[in-house]
Parts: sequence; structure tokens; C-alpha cells
Amino acid sequence: MPAFSFTHAIVAIAALWLALAIDRWLGEPPARLHPVVWMGKYLGCIGDRIAPPFDRARPLDLRLFFIGALTWCLGGVAVWVVTSMLQSLATLHLPAWAAAVLVGLLLKPLFAWRMLRDEVLAVEAALGVSLDAGRQQLARLVSRDVQALSEREVRESAIESLAENLNDSLVAPLFWFVLLGLPGAALYRFANTADAMWGYRGERNGRDWTWLGKWAARADDALSWIPARITVLLLALAAGRWPRGLGREARRTPSPNSGWPMAAMALLLGVRLAKPGVYALNGEGRQAAAADTHRTALLGGRAVLAAAVFASLAILAVPAIAVMADWP
Repeated sequence: MPAFSFTHAIVAIAALWLALAIDRWLGEPPARLHPVVWMGKYLGCIGDRIAPPFDRARPLDLRLFFIGALTWCLGGVAVWVVTSMLQSLATLHLPAWAAAVLVGLLLKPLFAWRMLRDEVLAVEAALGVSLDAGRQQLARLVSRDVQALSEREVRESAIESLAENLNDSLVAPLFWFVLLGLPGAALYRFANTADAMWGYRGERNGRDWTWLGKWAARADDALSWIPARITVLLLALAAGRWPRGLGREARRTPSPNSGWPMAAMALLLGVRLAKPGVYALNGEGRQAAAADTHRTALLGGRAVLAAAVFASLAILAVPAIAVMADWP
């Protein structure tokens, strides 16, 4: 049994590093082959048909809540079953090297560090051209209205996006991969995609998502709770110091999770990050400059490397403990 466990651990670790290498050198697969795009099409097809026009929304709509929950569960089960079958095919029926390659190829689309980093740095590059160009580039990253944002607010939004999505796009999928393998990472990305598309209070694009998306929002909150705090630890390790006053600042945001990596980034950079009319993190900090966007990407890159190292050690821990338990 220990040898069997170590073999699977090595396959998982090799797959993890292969996925990171593919992400670094090749980036995202084409949309037609991207499983997260498929998840989005499933959710979008249903949501656009069921979410009511904003002017017809009800203050309490349990029917929509149950439809949203059922849709989420059916999609989640489908994702889990398909990825479980693929993982079993790889680990039980292929040589170890081939299993690592297949799992790595399947894992890669479930996180997106290079794309996130490139998009955030592209916002800074666009700001160097004009404010309007920066706003247009930021619109690719965030769902808020960017047309009235100042240069400072555009930069702050880009930095916030990298900090928040460092958890959503990398740390959390790796966390669930360590715990539950490929199905865990895939289920998390389904939950995060559902929250991104449905998890809104009130109006978005002319429709009301409050009740249809409530289950999706709460599921994402639950699955992201631990990884969001791990992301803080990784950023602190990347910066070489702890962000003092973190808890107070993190709780200023409405989200139970996104405030933690965003507040950590604000404190580690020493800058103020704010969403107009909603929150201000590290309010006494200085105004973010172009160099801070690049430093954000640097800290994020270091955190990604640390996440991969600790994930590898965690994967090895279970068979190592099993060996020690069997030691005479």
C-alpha cells in the first residue's frame, strides 16, 4: 500500500508542475477546448433564460433559489463524474509517466496564473497610452462599470483583481487538487465560475440574480474560505513580512474571502486600495503608482511558486505518514 500511495503522489506532483510549466509557456488552451468555457456556456444558457428582468423581480423567490441550487448541483455532479473517470483512467490504466502527462494536461485549464498576470500588466501598459485605454483594458478583468474611474482607481482595481484572483484562479484550485485530486480542482472552478456569472445581488445586464445566484454565491464562499487565508500566508511569505492590521482591513469588504488577499496586498505594498462607495483598504496608505502594479505581479509570482512547493509537500505527506505508521 505505501508504494502504491507514493506512486500516485509522484504522479500528482509531476502533473502539478507540468500544468504550471504549460501555463507559463503556452497559457490558456483555445476556447473550444477549455473546460471552464464549457462550464460557463452551461451556466449562461440556463441563467439567461431563467433570471427574471430586473423590473419583474420578487423580494422573495424561493422557486428561483431552488432552480439555481438544482442547476448548480447537476452541473457539479457532472463535472465531478467526468473528471473522476478521467483521473481513474489515467492513474489506474496508464503508465506513471503517461498518467502524469494526462492529469497535467487536464489540470492546466483549471487555473490561470499567466493570463491573470498578463491582463493586469496590460492594464498598466494601457494606462501609459491613455486613461480610456486603461479603462477598456480593465473592463476585461472586472464586472464593475469602468467608464467613470480615474487613473488611480483603474490602477487600484487592477491590483485588487490580481490579489483576489490569485486565490480564485490558482491557490484555491491547487488546494482542492491536493485534497481531492482533479475532481476537487474542477468542482472548485465550476463553483467559482457559477459565482462569477450568477453570484450578484440585484441587477446585472438588465436581470436580477439575487435568488437564482444565491446558492452559487454561498457555495463559492464556502469553498474559498480556507484558500483565501492561505493566499494571505503565501503573499506574506513572498514579501518576507506579515501585513499588520490585516484582520481589521479584510473585514471592510462585503465578501468574507476576497478582502483577505486584497487587504494583504494593500498592506504589503503600503498603498490604498478602494472600490468607490463600497470600501477602502489601508486608507492611510499612499496612492498606488505604476511600479506597484509590477510589484504586485512579482509578489504574485513568488506566491505561485510557494503554493506549488507547499502543495507538493502536502501531496507527499499522506503516503509518508502511512509509511511511518507501518514502521515496526
